[in-house]
Amino acid sequence: MKLLFSLLLVMVLSTSAFAQTQSKKMKFLIHITCGPDDPTRAALGFLVAKSALDEGHTVSLFLAGDAVPLLRDSVMNSVTGLGTGKLREHYEAIVKGGGRFYLSGMSSKARGVTDADITGKPAQFAPPTTLVQLAADSDRVVTY
Repeated sequence: MKLLFSLLLVMVLSTSAFAQTQSKKMKFLIHITCGPDDPTRAALGFLVAKSALDEGHTVSLFLAGDAVPLLRDSVMNSVTGLGTGKLREHYEAIVKGGGRFYLSGMSSKARGVTDADITGKPAQFAPPTTLVQLAADSDRVVTY
């Protein structure tokens, strides 16, 4: 009987702790390095960011390498992942949910991404130290 009671108590406490963890609002950093040449992974990164925002979490996205052109309007309008949706729709949901974009300044310069590409968007160019700081300040980091 004592064993049964102990097991029930552990189950109740575990369930309670799990529920508290599930309701805790967290800070996510989504680090994306794949670009339009890998539309499924690129769109998946945006979809995960959108999903975290839908759950009430805070989300920042850091785009580096081949991912920096993803914020160009022409690219957003043309990228659709296989089973991961349209990049433009995910972007709009991320913006509406308060997500913020950081683009590697060095990657952007090397790929011709300029201020004109991010004007009017919740985005800014950032050095590697910003990526390090965002990762240090986040509860979870997800990379695509």
